[in-house]
Amino acid sequence: MFEHILIPTDGSDAARSAAKTGIDLAAEQDATVHVLSVVKPIHSDEGGVEQAIESMRAARERTVAELAELAEAKGLVATTDVTVGVPVRKIIEYIEANDIDLVVMGTHGRTGVSRFLIGSVTEKVVRLSEIPVLTIHTGSKDKK
Repeated sequence: MFEHILIPTDGSDAARSAAKTGIDLAAEQDATVHVLSVVKPIHSDEGGVEQAIESMRAARERTVAELAELAEAKGLVATTDVTVGVPVRKIIEYIEANDIDLVVMGTHGRTGVSRFLIGSVTEKVVRLSEIPVLTIHTGSKDKK
């Protein structure tokens, strides 16, 4: 049913939990696992922006490599990508460019004002994606 499963990750516990579910599902479907991490661009008048982005990129490279190893340990083909940009936009572009059949993403469980103010990459991907998005609810609830 699914041949290409995208697992976007920001390195959080919610993303890691969702990734494990996505990898298990990919193993059941014998699907290729695509692990994507998007580093959000930062701007500062203080300088050091390039170093900060490179540091974040390096951390994300380690995260996607670790998840790819988990997939490969289950006998799956895994591809990885780390890019810089607006996460929602980059995820949607990746879906379209790679024939993705399913996206598996974690949610942080925010509610109320914090959800309204912070927004959710997952929620936006659900709204904009033309393919199914499986959301895995993890993390603590913030009811403030």
